[in-house]
Amino acid sequence: MSYAPVLPNSALAPLPTLVIVGAGGLGREVLMLARQINEAAPTWEIAGFYDDRTPAAATLHGLPYLGTIEDLKAQAEPRHVAVAVGNSRSRAAIAERLAAPHLTFATLVHPGIALAPYQQIQVGEGSIICQGCILTCDITLGRHVLLNLSCTIGHDAVLEDFCSLMPHANVGGEAHLEAGVYLGTNATVINQVRVGAYAILGAGAVAVRSLPAHCTAVGVPAQVLKIRNGQ
Repeated sequence: MSYAPVLPNSALAPLPTLVIVGAGGLGREVLMLARQINEAAPTWEIAGFYDDRTPAAATLHGLPYLGTIEDLKAQAEPRHVAVAVGNSRSRAAIAERLAAPHLTFATLVHPGIALAPYQQIQVGEGSIICQGCILTCDITLGRHVLLNLSCTIGHDAVLEDFCSLMPHANVGGEAHLEAGVYLGTNATVINQVRVGAYAILGAGAVAVRSLPAHCTAVGVPAQVLKIRNGQ
């Protein structure tokens, strides 16, 4: 679906409540992103963090640790959820655990990102697009796609569900990343290259030809180091 910010019906309407699953470094960065969105237009009431690992401090950047993922599922109030977990497989597993009628996955896009209707960009539920990213036109992002800081996505690119791009990763025009692909910092997939499901392209690597599913590839040009047997 096309991205549309969640806005209150009127100035007096309560803002939807947002919680962040993941109380690590990415969780704090997602909190920063949500606050940047609120600075541009009041959009979220940010309640706090959930994580199966109890953080060392009871509060993170002024917001409380609220409990485990099961605690989030057990509470009855409607909540919008941002899954702030960088690993593609882990994010997919958490999203599956959080399937519940009272929970909705929030789509968070930095207010400085250009997503005009004429660009023809589709952004799936639960996706997170951080500051400095550039998306051109005719792009499809699936569910729970993570674009960390300053990624670039070229025309007609497809990123399927749960793809994870670390800072400054680049995807060329007409490239296709299958579900769960992970691109390390400064990794590049050149135009028209297809990367198989849950493949990992290491930091700084450049994929100049298609890569198989579940592989780990590094270098320039990227060479397959191993294939993980579906893991």
